[in-house]
Amino acid sequence: MRNFLTRTRGHTRLHWTDWLSYGYLLVGLVTMFAPILWLLMSSLKTESAISQFPPSFLPYSQKTVVVQGHEKPLPLFLTKLPDGTLREMAQVRRIGIMATMVDPAQPDATVQVNINDRAPVNELKFAGNNYTDLFAKFSFGTYLWNSVFITVMATLLTLLINSMAAFALSKYQFPGQKAVFMLIIATLMIPPTIILVPVFLVINSVGLLNSLWGVILPAIATPTGVFLLRQYMLTIPDELLEAARMDHASEWRIYWKIILPLSAPALAVLAIFSVMWRWNDFLLPLIVLSKSEFFTLQLALNSFQGELNTQWHYLLAMTVITLVPITLVFAFLQKYITTGIASAGVK
Repeated sequence: MRNFLTRTRGHTRLHWTDWLSYGYLLVGLVTMFAPILWLLMSSLKTESAISQFPPSFLPYSQKTVVVQGHEKPLPLFLTKLPDGTLREMAQVRRIGIMATMVDPAQPDATVQVNINDRAPVNELKFAGNNYTDLFAKFSFGTYLWNSVFITVMATLLTLLINSMAAFALSKYQFPGQKAVFMLIIATLMIPPTIILVPVFLVINSVGLLNSLWGVILPAIATPTGVFLLRQYMLTIPDELLEAARMDHASEWRIYWKIILPLSAPALAVLAIFSVMWRWNDFLLPLIVLSKSEFFTLQLALNSFQGELNTQWHYLLAMTVITLVPITLVFAFLQKYITTGIASAGVK
């Protein structure tokens, strides 16, 4: 890794193409990861720090001080007094452009200053309770379990159903084989929003509303998965199947013992895609699930946004937790995407 990052075209000094390459990579790195880093740091800010303007990258929060005679801690400001001196004072109240300030050391002495003559005193403070409160105040564990269950079960069923369809389309000859395959591929041109009403009516008629299976079953057969697996299975020699049939192996045994193990790279790619699809799915759970105990993380995120009040510190923390699993899956298994797709396109 070090040799790859430090190698240059110039021998003694950086060539102009090295500067151009590193500049391009730096711009791409900042463009891709700056919003994620900002999200991560914002999730560690207090509720008051998020609403500060201008915003800051680090989780700075205004210091507070307990003043005698006041029940709640008061915000601390660096205040310019009428005599021109600067002093840290607590704000008691603000009316218009005038603020009533009090010296914490002398709680009986108050002074009126213009709000432009004071600046908040900030300190670096990481609000880790944004994450811990999710489990204490909300049913976050339930939302997490629902998302994990839907993702795992939908992925397993997607691999099973799509691989069976791809096996039939790649290794069996029957009338209308190409027409069936083209019909499956043609469904890619149909936007999912168009079939929402029929899907909802079918789910309602079979009694799967407000059921996790109502989210899992409609999405297990995907034309992308059938196409990907069929193209890969075409590369498997037919002689292997004929030899297995001569040894009196059943079609199910051929599929389970020969086709699936040899199709492992393509199955890994489809599994990665399926995990990302199901984990981030919002539209189908939105129309199927209306009870909060069945909400996924995506629906829970949406429910945090109220009409009049939004708890942004909790919303940002939940967003980070929601991104972590899918990021780890993609980071560790991304090499299978390129190798699987490349090999699936070769007959």
